[in-house]
Amino acid sequence: MTEEEDEVGFDEDLDDGAGGADGNHGKRKRLFSKELRCMMYGFGDDQNPYTESVDILEDLVIEFVTEMTHKAMSIGRQGRVQVEDIVFLIRKDPRKFARVKDLLTMNEELKRARKAFDEANYGS
Repeated sequence: MTEEEDEVGFDEDLDDGAGGADGNHGKRKRLFSKELRCMMYGFGDDQNPYTESVDILEDLVIEFVTEMTHKAMSIGRQGRVQVEDIVFLIRKDPRKFARVKDLLTMNEELKRARKAFDEANYGS
């Protein structure tokens, strides 16, 4: 019985302090659960990873995004997040920088393709 009481206390400690973005760990809606499960499986985890693993990973992702957003808001134009601010923040991490450059290039290519498709179907 003592072991169970210790476990309950431990769970309560987690719920009180490590609640993630809004402080309600148990009650918070999980935003990225499905995507993280797929990513974990793609990187070699079980097809159905432990919920606790997914929750911890999601907390880390939300914490990272929140920190990057706050940092981006503090540089450049105050109170606004722009792509250049994110690129500036990750410029010293070669892997992240290369990935962001690839994604931005792909985004531009998709914009051009959509524009050409729209012009071919609806315009001129």
